[in-house]
Amino acid sequence: MLDNDLRTLIDAAGSAASAGRWQEAERLWAQVRAIDPNHVQALFSLGVHAFQRGDRDGAIELLQAAQQRAPRDPMIPLSIARVHRDAGRSAPQWNAIVASLTIDPYFLPGLLEKAEFLEREHQPREAASVFRNALKVAPDEPHWPPALRRRLEHARDVVQRDSDELIEFLRHMVTAERSGVEAALNGRWDEAISILAGKTKPYPSTCNQLHVPRLPALTFYDNAHFPWMAELESRTDAIKAELQAMLAQRGDEFVPYIQYGPDDPVNQWDKLNHSRNWTGFHLYAHGSPVHEHLSQCPRTAEALALVDAVNIPGLCPNAMFSALAPGAHIPPHTGETNARLVAHLPLVVPENCHFRVGYDWKPWREGKCWVFDDTIEHEARNDSGQTRVILMFDVWNPLLSVAEREMAAALAGAMSKWRTAG
Repeated sequence: MLDNDLRTLIDAAGSAASAGRWQEAERLWAQVRAIDPNHVQALFSLGVHAFQRGDRDGAIELLQAAQQRAPRDPMIPLSIARVHRDAGRSAPQWNAIVASLTIDPYFLPGLLEKAEFLEREHQPREAASVFRNALKVAPDEPHWPPALRRRLEHARDVVQRDSDELIEFLRHMVTAERSGVEAALNGRWDEAISILAGKTKPYPSTCNQLHVPRLPALTFYDNAHFPWMAELESRTDAIKAELQAMLAQRGDEFVPYIQYGPDDPVNQWDKLNHSRNWTGFHLYAHGSPVHEHLSQCPRTAEALALVDAVNIPGLCPNAMFSALAPGAHIPPHTGETNARLVAHLPLVVPENCHFRVGYDWKPWREGKCWVFDDTIEHEARNDSGQTRVILMFDVWNPLLSVAEREMAAALAGAMSKWRTAG
């Protein structure tokens, strides 16, 4: 009977506190404690209520009693820290924060309290470091707990500011050393600084299908790897003329690039699935030529015959006129295999169109081709009021030997047979 009465009181006290009826809650917790003087939740809650009433000494006494009975609960010493903070007692506040994090070093409220303490003590760099750790253990921003959102937003802002300041400091400190680095390698060291400062993360090669180990994860490849590039660029006007004819005569054959079925998970592609914001006029698709389209674009077909086109059955080559509508954004994603690279020949490029591979952002320039590893996270933006169109096509990774190309094709073919057998 006594246990039932105790449970009833506990439930009623919790309900009163949730509804903001603090005096009623405190009265009910006092009744719980009268029945069970060592009840941890009653001691803790009464300590919190004493603090709310301005009775700091009473709050400390009750919270310390709760701590003695629940020494592995990090919330209790953290609550003691908050009472000391309110009283302006820095040393015991710090000790209580440390006690909380000693119990659980990943305790998010404790990390925030520690960072805020360091901030008030005018130790901004140490505070930023702890705020950074807090953000690492916090859930993704859309799922931040409402009670902690304001503090987490502050943590995010502090970390961003600290990273920006650190980047400038690091750049300044290595100015002399950078003068001896080849200009072509500057991007490597800009990214190293950004990663060291916590501004960005390393971008590995992430393949959705065939991954060739031990290939370097290079964003944009040196043009010297592609002897066909200059000749291709010289044909830009002819290719662009065929593109414009296709847009005028067969624009309805530019189809949405993303076409998942209703039962497929679309993840980051939900906004572009079956959308005309990103469309393609396919010349090659999944390793097969689209003969009707190639016959309509003979000069483009001739130009594509120049390149070192990758041949992986069922996967490559792919080639298409890729159209990105005004205001459209292709979200960050990765490609199928690092055995192939992807080339862009820009044909219609308004201002404010940009492309990112890993750390590197670049604007397209009409007639200037580039080749990149699409298994490194990449995205595209058209922040103009006009459509952007490029010729996009696959080429072999030049770091693979002929024998390795054959191996890649054989592996991909074997995998395809496995999936379709039986």
